Amino acid sequence: MGVILIAVGTALAYLIAYNTYGKFLAKKIFLLDKAAKTPAHELEDNIDYVPTKKEILFGHHYTSIAGTGPIVGPALGIIWGWVPALLWVLLGSIFMGAVHDFGALVVSMRHRGKSIGDVAAHVISKRVRIMFLTIIFLVLMIVIAIFCLVIAKLFDLYPQSILSIWFEIPLAIWLGHMIYVKKKHALTYSLIALVLLYISVLIGAHPKIYEALRMGSTGGIGPVVIWSVILLIYAFIASTLPVWRLLQPRDYINGHELFVAMGLLALGVLFSHPEIVAPAVNLHPEGAPPIWPFLFITIACGAISGFHSLVASGTTSKQIRVEGDARMIGYGGMLMEGMLAVFVIIAVAAGIGMATGQAELSGVEAWNSHYASWAAAKGLGPKVSAFVNGSANLLTGFGIPFGIGITIMGVFVASFAGTTLDTATRLQRYAVTELSSSLGLKPLTNKYVATAIAVVSAGLLALHDGKGAGGLLLWPLFGATNQLLAALALLVITVYLAKKGKPIIYTIIPFVLMLFMTGWAMIVQLKGFCCKNQFHLMAIDVIIIALEIWMVIEAFIVLTKKKTASGSE
Repeated sequence: MGVILIAVGTALAYLIAYNTYGKFLAKKIFLLDKAAKTPAHELEDNIDYVPTKKEILFGHHYTSIAGTGPIVGPALGIIWGWVPALLWVLLGSIFMGAVHDFGALVVSMRHRGKSIGDVAAHVISKRVRIMFLTIIFLVLMIVIAIFCLVIAKLFDLYPQSILSIWFEIPLAIWLGHMIYVKKKHALTYSLIALVLLYISVLIGAHPKIYEALRMGSTGGIGPVVIWSVILLIYAFIASTLPVWRLLQPRDYINGHELFVAMGLLALGVLFSHPEIVAPAVNLHPEGAPPIWPFLFITIACGAISGFHSLVASGTTSKQIRVEGDARMIGYGGMLMEGMLAVFVIIAVAAGIGMATGQAELSGVEAWNSHYASWAAAKGLGPKVSAFVNGSANLLTGFGIPFGIGITIMGVFVASFAGTTLDTATRLQRYAVTELSSSLGLKPLTNKYVATAIAVVSAGLLALHDGKGAGGLLLWPLFGATNQLLAALALLVITVYLAKKGKPIIYTIIPFVLMLFMTGWAMIVQLKGFCCKNQFHLMAIDVIIIALEIWMVIEAFIVLTKKKTASGSE
């Protein structure tokens, strides 16, 4: 009964927040105007600027911001107990993450769909633009490296997902053609695509099929490295295509896939009645860093994530048809991601302990096999399998075989990771183009050159050790830099609101909290990188901390001038 109350209670809390706090922000703070001309119409080019129905854009935005972040983060952060994890996801998403996403989307719309880094130049200073774009470049380089390896590792762990993930690409191209060229009904054809995807899931679950697709080592090169190279080549191609041809329809399919997965998990909770086997609070797990501040950077997506500001201001703001759609997509999208994170917490806190006849361990023993210590939960395999196996256990509660459940959830995780990889590569192309333009490096502003820089830099970071383990070492730094980016995006939104004469308390409190937590964590991590002689990570950490301090000083000067000017009027 406990897990049912958790699921229903959080869903009601999110629904109430959307219709109260979200509506207040839309009407009183951001002043959304349905009659305003959006960048999608003003700069329509049928490539990046494409007026899009809110239902389709919600799917694109949601699947882009989600990725595996709200899965991996909560699956690791729960080591400090399910209560702290749940509270941070619930309160963080309502009062911080959703405000951050909504605000980034609005300020980008009001600046011709420019990235949050480019917007910083307008609302703070031109110097800040280069600093912010540099931080964005470093963050996205880490994101592409990590999620490339996440998918490669998923293919290695769950070869059942390989067929469906690659089949989804031509399926998405077909869907984009039917919607935008043939002008067919988007919902009808996307549901047809979804059915075809799940047929491929059933086919891919057959042992003869997935064993035939399982990648082995070639010439001493492991499967994770081979898959990573293939995925980076794919990312280059996908991110240079018009957004409507692959990225947007794929995200629309994934959006429906998300609702199916969440519906299945909800049914699993309802029918299985699993008992929570995770500790409510565990402040001192063996070998783990302190809960303060590391809970707040370990669980990013699902509570608040700086990557979301890049999606909101990078692709989503270029496709908004009407300003009024921004509340559903920005604020509502973040709450939906929070709900996904809640299901992840339930799956790893309760589902993982179910005795399904397939699991070797059950109850607290199953929990301890993944979370006995920080080292036990640290690897990508245990984190992902904790969610996938726990979810498959839940699905057995209403008749879905464990093997099919594994495939459904494996495809679900890999699909979302693929969306993040696609979107992050496209966003990195924008970042490289804008940064090169600022520095007067015109040849690097070419779409294909900028994309090549994005892919190659991330590939070198991910595969520098030749084994495909490099990007996994970046997860702690990713968490800190990602949350720092969220703080800086909130800073830009705060200055924007101050210049408009609107209350800033709703953004400045989240900004201060995230700046403090991430700064604290990055200093602690810097000591660790130094002790382990991880000089490349140490260099990235130092550069980002220095740019962070400079940006905050620049923003403080602007806010002080604004306050002085207001006082003299």
